[in-house]
Amino acid sequence: MLRGRSLSVTSLGGLPQWEVEELPVEDLLLFEVAWEVTNKVGGIYTVIQTKAKTTADEWGDNYFLIGPYFEHNMKTQVEQCEPVNDAVKRAVDTMNKHGCQVHFGRWLIEGSPYVVLFDIGYSAWNLDRWKGDLWEACGVGIPYHDREANDMLIFGSLTAWFLKEVTDHADGKHVIAQFHEWQAGTGLILSRARKLPIATIFTTHATLLGRYLCAANIDFYNHLDKFNIDKEAGERQIYHRYCMERASVHCAHVFTTVSEITAIEAEHMLKRKPDVITPNGLNVKKFSAVHEFQNLHAMYKARIQDFVRGHFYGHLDFDLEKTLFLFIAGRYEFSNKGADIFLESLSRLNFLLRMHKSDVTVVVFFIMPAKTNNFNVETLKGQAVRKQLWDTVHSVKEKFGKKLYDALLRGEIPDLNSILDRDDLTIMKRAIFSTQRQSLPPVTTHNMIDDSTDPILSTIRRIGLFNNRADRVKVILHPEFLSSTSPLLPMDYEEFVRGCHLGVFPSYYEPWGYTPAECTVMGIPSVTTNLSGFGCFMQEHVADPTAYGIYIVDRRFRSPDDSCNQLTKFLYGFCKQSRRQRIIQRNRTERLSDLLDWRYLGRYYQHARHLTLSRAFPDKFHMEPTSPPTTEGFKYPRPSSVPPSPSGSPASSPQSSDVEDETEDERYDEEEEAERDRLNIKSPFSLGHVPRGKKKLHGEYKN
Repeated sequence: MLRGRSLSVTSLGGLPQWEVEELPVEDLLLFEVAWEVTNKVGGIYTVIQTKAKTTADEWGDNYFLIGPYFEHNMKTQVEQCEPVNDAVKRAVDTMNKHGCQVHFGRWLIEGSPYVVLFDIGYSAWNLDRWKGDLWEACGVGIPYHDREANDMLIFGSLTAWFLKEVTDHADGKHVIAQFHEWQAGTGLILSRARKLPIATIFTTHATLLGRYLCAANIDFYNHLDKFNIDKEAGERQIYHRYCMERASVHCAHVFTTVSEITAIEAEHMLKRKPDVITPNGLNVKKFSAVHEFQNLHAMYKARIQDFVRGHFYGHLDFDLEKTLFLFIAGRYEFSNKGADIFLESLSRLNFLLRMHKSDVTVVVFFIMPAKTNNFNVETLKGQAVRKQLWDTVHSVKEKFGKKLYDALLRGEIPDLNSILDRDDLTIMKRAIFSTQRQSLPPVTTHNMIDDSTDPILSTIRRIGLFNNRADRVKVILHPEFLSSTSPLLPMDYEEFVRGCHLGVFPSYYEPWGYTPAECTVMGIPSVTTNLSGFGCFMQEHVADPTAYGIYIVDRRFRSPDDSCNQLTKFLYGFCKQSRRQRIIQRNRTERLSDLLDWRYLGRYYQHARHLTLSRAFPDKFHMEPTSPPTTEGFKYPRPSSVPPSPSGSPASSPQSSDVEDETEDERYDEEEEAERDRLNIKSPFSLGHVPRGKKKLHGEYKN
């Protein structure tokens, strides 16, 4: 066991903590190193930002984040201050005196963690010397033309220098440093080469080569053991980056990754099996009113409906109350993110809905940033027409209301023909004519630079989803991140997600999957796959994920066509749900959010720190070879209400969303089911006291 204070089992949102020895944080310094500290590039930014509060609460002033300095980020996200810790203050002062620019402050996010930021450009004059240091340390050379790799070497060299200065003045405190991804890896390599007295953790969120291979439409997971790694990396001109990543993995005391599927990949690509799986979490905030998230869904859905009214003006022959909003969002990686299989499934879904003469319409948004010139004129015109029509209606309504008010005061039932005069009718007819259009509603909201070769638009042309009146599936490509300041769709991403009915993320390569996780926390059902870390995590913890609004497409053991058919079946089943069934499912989805809370998932990081201390300083910290925190053998049971899965409705064709199943209402008691779920969450983690020196046998933690 680690020497320190004993940690009792206390409840955190229904999830008790594991019985472990608490780290003596007052005698330790924790540094977390990542290129995305205060610098948003991708998903690692979300990991760092959301985890900061939980870590800062545990470590206090002994927790520091290390990242790159960019002036615009510093001005908007960081409050400069002086370091309180003497070792850190000396390190910052020493480096600044020797020709560096090191900035220190508090990152203005939840938890307000301390950040140490290095100005990469200011220290670039040292690049050649540091290239020599890296070559001597591990025999890896970096081409002069790879600017990104050169920047990472400067960043890593400054990190190693800083950590040396800290350890020189640590006054007996032990240092733990966690490095995220290959961008921070050179700092780890150089620290170990210089034998710095620090405990190191390396976390990979996705392997470099894995991402490249999957993007090339290679059958990746069925050929993991057959790749010639060096050859594949060399052909893609990333061999030096791959070597930096692999060296980082093998230099670390503890190697972690974010999911089981990525652990399998890392073992083959990087030739080391991860010591600990550290799933990604979120800061989950519960509303004081249980159904507040349902009210938010209704509010933001109304705003999306306003946009749709404008976008489809002149072709708005479908009922918006029977319209479902689906979306896919993320980096524009056409195959990796599953946009290819999603579009093919939409074509098949459109056929099924038309064949069954369904009155359900599906509007699908693709929120994937691409190169554009500006907004599409036709799209902007649609919103202008909608607004003009709204203003016209309001002016007529005010005039009508005044005449009606006067008539009722006189005690008369007004003649409608006298209230609406010829001018009013003329205005309304002109408004109707202004909403006519000869062209189809646009498929994209922006003018694309590479319109003819764009993968999404090319596929839309092939499958013929052009937003025709007869189509029950409508497609809108929004090639830009959402913003509340947009003149077109003025909504933040979170608001937009809450207003949609289903997020669809059928990724082929997704080490974790923050997009479906964010949907879950907001109570929005989502589609994921068994090749994503999130999908595997949910399969492990939930007996019937579909009933809880987590649809998992099998992309590992099925052919692409079979996976596409399965996705189509999920989407068609979702369209068959009544409004009542969707509400039930959203309630269940939101109840899964406790599983994704950092207050629970942070325990995996805690275990990794225990392990790295015991390996780096075995004479001072000793940890028995116990298994990491696990809920092996536990799954949320299938809900007891009938039908067990809302998509399992016996109807042969989609129902109107206003149709209610009285039998289902009688059998479904939400409060009873919610209480049962809370007990199911709690029971697998309610571990009894483990006497010092004794560990429970395998299976003892099961229900």
